[in-house]
Amino acid sequence: MAGVELRNINKQYGHLRVTHDVNIDVRDGEFLVLVGPSGCGKSTLLRMIAGLEEITEGTVSIGGRVVNDISPKERDIAMVFQNYALYPHMTVHQNMGFSLKLRGEKSAEIDRRVREAAQILGLADYLERFPKQLSGGQRQRVAMGRAIVRNPQVFLFDEPLSNLDAKLRVVMRGEIRALQQRLGTTAIYVTHDQVEAMTMADRIVVMRDGRVEQIGTPLELYDHPINLHVAGFIGSPAMNFVDGHLEVADGGLHVRVNADCRLRLPAGKRGEAGRAVSCGFRPEHVALTETGPIPGRVATVEMNGAFTTLLVDVEGRQLTVQTTERPRWTRGDAVYLTPRTECLHLFDAETGDCLGAQPR
Repeated sequence: MAGVELRNINKQYGHLRVTHDVNIDVRDGEFLVLVGPSGCGKSTLLRMIAGLEEITEGTVSIGGRVVNDISPKERDIAMVFQNYALYPHMTVHQNMGFSLKLRGEKSAEIDRRVREAAQILGLADYLERFPKQLSGGQRQRVAMGRAIVRNPQVFLFDEPLSNLDAKLRVVMRGEIRALQQRLGTTAIYVTHDQVEAMTMADRIVVMRDGRVEQIGTPLELYDHPINLHVAGFIGSPAMNFVDGHLEVADGGLHVRVNADCRLRLPAGKRGEAGRAVSCGFRPEHVALTETGPIPGRVATVEMNGAFTTLLVDVEGRQLTVQTTERPRWTRGDAVYLTPRTECLHLFDAETGDCLGAQPR
């Protein structure tokens, strides 16, 4: 097993820079998830770790060894791709053992390791089948088995669940996480799905436009986002934002949203009166009340059994409320939103940075 170090990683195609001075330390045995919107550079970063993309500037180290000039097959990594990349003319057994065959391993050793991996993945009864005879989830397990038999220092996953249906994705993300914990192998996992990131990761790297925005545990990012991008990206449903300015009144600090609406901030919040801010609160941290600071009208009511999610129109902007109450509202109802003051997040309107956050 091994840790992975990325130091000042830059990738450039002509005049287009894809990543900007990326620095990440992946701990030995850690499950690290790279997450961000499409085009943010996360897959390119993964491919540079794998050696499938050339690094313009910076260094990648695996197990303390700089691997910039080492070929992919000599880096002791195994990669699981989005499209499985299985050979259609080979059986499951042949697909899983192919890389070992290329290494020149003896047939008996290949068979032992393939059957051992198949037992772990629940594929023991499918070894003589061809990929076309398998379901999507089974094909993904074969792709994972092909990685396991190599016993690599690092697993790399490039959006491996994006081709699966929603229910199977939930099952497979649990299986991948349990497998990684069982093997204890360092894993770097790329996804654009922040729910996958939150449920699977030891730590998450949030990226935007080729830059690392924040690194932390799922709850650190959820509770203490460093800027508007992280706050809006992490969490489902997404965080609500209202714009306003800071105001000192009644012995405390408030966000003045409009002439009729202001939100009192907890005692620990600091800021200069008159400063333009964006105030954020999560859907589960706001209640619908008969009176309150934010008036609006119900636009949509969505029920999924455990929760009721409402979209409330507030001066042309839709805010989200999530509650465990059974629905008693209908479209057009007048309501008031009352956020929990201890759960409010303040961001500078110009820079987007969280007020009071530690510098990056």
